[in-house]
Amino acid sequence: MLWSTTLFGGYIGVQSLLYRYDVGILFSSGPRDEAAKLRPLTLRADKALRNLIETFGVFVALAVATELSGRSDALTQWGAQLYFWARWAYLPAYLSGIRYLRSLIWLVVGGGLALMFLGAAF
Repeated sequence: MLWSTTLFGGYIGVQSLLYRYDVGILFSSGPRDEAAKLRPLTLRADKALRNLIETFGVFVALAVATELSGRSDALTQWGAQLYFWARWAYLPAYLSGIRYLRSLIWLVVGGGLALMFLGAAF
């Protein structure tokens, strides 16, 4: 669970660096009243970050439920590992724009969450 913060930081770091590269420090430190013109790579990084945010809360909830229920076992641990490592693979897959690769990796992410749920619930 602790290492998942590095995952979150990695996504934010990549998105932030690409954004600042596109718009510059002066614009990014201002009020951002106007929309900035962003490159496709930066837009992909932003979408990947938003996708992580959509599932990260579920991952945390499942990890906490697993711990509080005392049901940590091979199933929940495999699920957490699948989620974590597939999420690391998802970022470069999304950035690269390789058709279908991102979706396949997301299936592994979803599978990891499903394993965590099954292990914690049953």
